[in-house]
Amino acid sequence: MLVPVDDYREGILAGIEPLAPIALPLADSHGCVLAEDVVAPWPLPSFDNSSMDGYAVLVSDIAGASEVSPVTLTVIDDVPAGFRADIPVTAGNAVRIMTGAPMPPGAECVVPVEKTDGGTETVQIREPVDAGAYIRRAGEDVIVGDTVVKAGTLLSARHLAVIAAVGKGHLVVHPRPRVAVLSTGSELVEPGTPLTKGMISDSNSFLLVAAANEAGAQAYRVPPVKDDGDAFAAAISDQLHRADLILTSGGVSMGAYDTVKEVFTEMGTVEFTKVAMHPGMPQGHGFVGESEGERIPVITLPGNPVSSFISFQNFVRPVIHKLRGLPGDDRPRIVAEITKAMDSQQPKRQFARGRFLADGRVEPVGGGQGSHVIGGLAQSDCLIVIPEGVAHVNAGDKVDVIDLRGDIR
Repeated sequence: MLVPVDDYREGILAGIEPLAPIALPLADSHGCVLAEDVVAPWPLPSFDNSSMDGYAVLVSDIAGASEVSPVTLTVIDDVPAGFRADIPVTAGNAVRIMTGAPMPPGAECVVPVEKTDGGTETVQIREPVDAGAYIRRAGEDVIVGDTVVKAGTLLSARHLAVIAAVGKGHLVVHPRPRVAVLSTGSELVEPGTPLTKGMISDSNSFLLVAAANEAGAQAYRVPPVKDDGDAFAAAISDQLHRADLILTSGGVSMGAYDTVKEVFTEMGTVEFTKVAMHPGMPQGHGFVGESEGERIPVITLPGNPVSSFISFQNFVRPVIHKLRGLPGDDRPRIVAEITKAMDSQQPKRQFARGRFLADGRVEPVGGGQGSHVIGGLAQSDCLIVIPEGVAHVNAGDKVDVIDLRGDIR
């Protein structure tokens, strides 16, 4: 019996919990999900300061200033950014001030240097400004007690900026999950190795490591494992104390040498089934580990590269998001017009490789939709979804499309 795609995905996600929060230095928190609110302990700006290079003055002193009749004031202090401004501004006087420097006592506005002669002992003001002009007031951006970033936020550069500004050097976050990726098969060799008859270059592990990293994980590749039960069991055992998720490809069909099913059945609670999808029908998921506290989730994917990729998008990417503390998946799903007729295998959901055209339509790509046609996968930037119960779509029909264009940002 075939399991519906959505039911299988929900079954995997039901056993997954976000990773426990940890404290990380601010610089290491980029790409993590914040686990607790960040509250401002001081205002932003934290003091009144100048938004321009210029002169801090009294409004009344410059009210009549003009190009033909400039006002001359005595410069009584010079305040760069990062220095104190202790000398008050009084009538007839000005304080030369740089952008970001604290406002001196008594000053009512800043006259930009462009409206003056730039003098250092005296200054000629050639244009009046209003009270408060070119002053950044303390707390006009953030006040004490404001929540500047909420728990559950995926931390980007702009979030780190405000967090740093309110003085937080460490954050409590859900860490990026560590994903161990293993390809299985005695036919696999490392890329760059000359091929002999019957051997193939391992592409799945590179595909899946990159896809996991693009989903926000910290993935690493384990060298290919031959179709040997003891070797595979040893490779898995080696990952139990270093991975938050173990991802395998190959060895989940009905072949005589498919050792993945045999080993995982003995090591944990991994269950194998057939999912109503094409490509990617044979699937497995569960847990391995010696105790409840050491249980590591496992997802086993088919060995054909296109099957692995499409299975990753449907099942692994949502799991990585949940481990990170994020809701669901972030893949945009849109409706577009298809340019060519297509048949679909029933009763399965078809995920066909496609490419967006400039006018927003999509076209199937590659030399067929077989699970081995990796050249077509490289040409694609979307997946055309033909649902269960639909055996054929015509050119011009509207189809659901999973947008893959956000992989590299």
